[in-house]
Amino acid sequence: MAQAALLVIDVQDSFLHREFWQENDFPAFQRNISALIEGCQARAMPVVDVFHVAPQGPFSLASGWVRRMTFLQHEPTLSVQKHVHNALTESGLLLWLQERAIDTLIISGIRTEQCCETTARVASDLGFKVLFVSEATLTFPMTHNGITLSSAELIHRTETVLANRFAEVVSVETCLARV
Repeated sequence: MAQAALLVIDVQDSFLHREFWQENDFPAFQRNISALIEGCQARAMPVVDVFHVAPQGPFSLASGWVRRMTFLQHEPTLSVQKHVHNALTESGLLLWLQERAIDTLIISGIRTEQCCETTARVASDLGFKVLFVSEATLTFPMTHNGITLSSAELIHRTETVLANRFAEVVSVETCLARV
């Protein structure tokens, strides 16, 4: 039987202090990720909080904002810090997962197309089965070369490039029914 763990990636107060922060999709994200965490904990599944740390700014430890967003009430099985876009390569998490024979990762968190997607790709390359719960991820519009992609467009792009290559894209309900 597969052994799964839920990764709660970068759901930290640091984002509240970035110029791109928006509340638009936040209520739905809160509901979805909370339901996912509760469902995983009810199944005695490890829940891992992952925090992004940078040398300066709101993601620095000195800022005091590298902490869980207050709506999260769970007690994580493990908390790790990362300095790169994926949660596995330098945080100590990979060894922890291997020691516990965990072979399936459930991905949730903030920014869908950055740290969540990158973690999914790296996890797949390392041999993990990946369930990407995009409705339990959050992102914000981005502009490049004068073209702005909405949050919905970014999430759709991430789902498109991950599906059937690096991850299975699932809803909270489907994820919890599978694990």
